[in-house]
Amino acid sequence: MATLVLTSMVGRSPAQAVGVDPSIPGAIAQEYSGRDLRIRKDLGGTSAYTRHAITYESGDLTISGIMHKPRGKGPFPVVVLAHGYIDPEIYVTGQGFRREQDWLARNGYVSLHVDYRNHAGSDRDPKADLSMRLGYAEDVINAGLAVRESTLSFIDSDRLALLGRSMGGGVAFQALVIKPGVYDAAITYAATSSNTADNFNRWQRFDTSLGRRVIAEYGSPEQEPAFWQTMSARTYFSRITEPILMFHGTRDESCDIAWARATDAALTRAGKDATLVEYKGAGHYMYGPWYDSIKRVDRFLTKHLGS
Repeated sequence: MATLVLTSMVGRSPAQAVGVDPSIPGAIAQEYSGRDLRIRKDLGGTSAYTRHAITYESGDLTISGIMHKPRGKGPFPVVVLAHGYIDPEIYVTGQGFRREQDWLARNGYVSLHVDYRNHAGSDRDPKADLSMRLGYAEDVINAGLAVRESTLSFIDSDRLALLGRSMGGGVAFQALVIKPGVYDAAITYAATSSNTADNFNRWQRFDTSLGRRVIAEYGSPEQEPAFWQTMSARTYFSRITEPILMFHGTRDESCDIAWARATDAALTRAGKDATLVEYKGAGHYMYGPWYDSIKRVDRFLTKHLGS
């Protein structure tokens, strides 16, 4: 694994207590059923691609999303997009990946942006708040499975990658350890920590009602350290089979570069094919470095999905 440093242009277990098992082993034991990928509405497009509202089935839930399809017959490889945190109360379908959606479709990839449960037109899941994002990981896994079994003529179901940003990067790591082999390759931008306690302490623990509920149900990371380890993708990196390309800014104001370096080190210890690209001085959204990063994405996807 290589790290590249570049200069930026800018009695009762806690799980049993609520009837929800937010652990990675619990998720691994679960059956996954992603299917019935459908185009629901044409949304226009450009000279290079068309946009479509889509749905697919994720277990018992219907998940909404947006698909960008290159013009032409295909079949085209697919990149599933796992977006970062946006308050579900204000989130709109397909939000958070405009530049990636456009670039992918202009360069011969179908992009499938997942809305997640409880977002936009997706079905509701009342247990999602206490699942530590594992419900979102289930939706990402099932998006991949729905692509794999899709009969849409323009989709090449044998060439499939995952791209996660911020929270979606953390969700991507969860998906990779829970169900290896669904994707052929994975990319993360400015990912949250692969250690769940880091994320909890950063955003939820001290000033939210959800933080209080989580501690009441599962105990704090200090009270139940072993259990919190079972909620962390990092603990199970040995299961990953996909090559991974990671991007992170050294001055990320939301997701500390130390998190990316710890994830990188853990992947190295696990012997995985992964590369962390650091952009010196870049913040969370990497406005300047994005142009360099997408060239690297192009080479990475060409290598692992074929041209």
